Amino acid sequence: MATQLWFFIIVSLVVFNYLFTNILDYVNHRNWKDEIPNELKDFYNKEKYKKAKDYALSKNKIGLFSSSISFLFIMSLLLFNGYGFIDQLVSSDIFKSFLPFDISSSFAQSGLFFLILFILNSIISIPFSYYNTFIIEEKFGFNKTTKSTFFLDILKSSLLSIFIGGALLFLALYLYDNLNDGFWLWLWIGLSFLMIFINMFYADLIVPIFNKLKPLDDGELRQKIEKYSKEVGYLLKNIYVIDGSKRSTKANAFFSGLGPRKTIALYDTLIERHTEDELVAVLAHEVGHFKKKHIFSGLVMSIMQIGVMTFFFELCLKLPEISLALGGSEASFHLGLIGFSIIFSPISMLSGILMNYISRKNEFEADAYAKETFNGEDLSLALKKLSVDSLSNIYPHPLYVFFHYSHPPLIQRLRALN
Repeated sequence: MATQLWFFIIVSLVVFNYLFTNILDYVNHRNWKDEIPNELKDFYNKEKYKKAKDYALSKNKIGLFSSSISFLFIMSLLLFNGYGFIDQLVSSDIFKSFLPFDISSSFAQSGLFFLILFILNSIISIPFSYYNTFIIEEKFGFNKTTKSTFFLDILKSSLLSIFIGGALLFLALYLYDNLNDGFWLWLWIGLSFLMIFINMFYADLIVPIFNKLKPLDDGELRQKIEKYSKEVGYLLKNIYVIDGSKRSTKANAFFSGLGPRKTIALYDTLIERHTEDELVAVLAHEVGHFKKKHIFSGLVMSIMQIGVMTFFFELCLKLPEISLALGGSEASFHLGLIGFSIIFSPISMLSGILMNYISRKNEFEADAYAKETFNGEDLSLALKKLSVDSLSNIYPHPLYVFFHYSHPPLIQRLRALN
């Protein structure tokens, strides 16, 4: 009876997540208006505004198709005992003849289980990613990715996912096998340290796998950035330019690192399309996050979120009915993890709403800091250009913003700045 109840809960949550996500996407797309906002009339003409709407429609269509295929795949695994079949497969003798390691260990079986799911998911997702890159992004003038770069990125990201995922799986299983109770606490500590490590060394270890980073040349832009940083007391060790133009015409920037590892990376497309003062204004916004303690508070909240997640994870692993509901003949770590990922989704949604609300509030504060310490008009111009050049949705539905936006909508940010 308990097994049937958990099966019903899991299937209901999968259906709810699919319907809720796509209804929200539909509502958001229907919120587009015909008139161009006064704040953007100097940047949008009717033709480009229509292009932005068409771009959003194209992305929505492929997104709906992709999520529907993924939904059908998961439902098939649930309704036709697919997870149970894979669970039995990895514990059978079929792999013994050609695998150079003992498959009887829990790590080997869980690793094979997730590797099979990873391959199946990749078979589904890669065609949609290809279509999005070489059809939609190409059609609207964004794509600069070659086919060799596209497939090389998939290979690199897959190997990186397998390496990091395998290390995390080994850590979790080691703790699970050696601690009867409270393994979630040590898993929480381990995941928290890993998150901090990646945050500190992301620009040094992860980015170079996919992109080239080179120091920003000495010149007026670097001098302005260093001058501003010195004036506001922000120690900035590294300023890099990243070759974002090898994949897309869209502009971006990212900031990473903690303490002496703080790093700024400006996309070459960002430097090409924005004035030096606009770029310094973007930097001033990011400095605002540091000065207002947003980075520290965000890190603390993320660690707390990981703690809640690992606590509920242990609870799910202690319920063998969850593994049985997914088709297993007995409780297993990998089936428990699959069940947890679905059962935890409502809590994840609630924590995401809270995190996004705080993040939007922080963005307003960082904008205000940039205005106070540098120039609000330059930041406004940079935000307008970024939005228009990327054909972003300038009329997101409030409900969609509430659930998904970590940044306030553009018009709200511009009006707050002005």
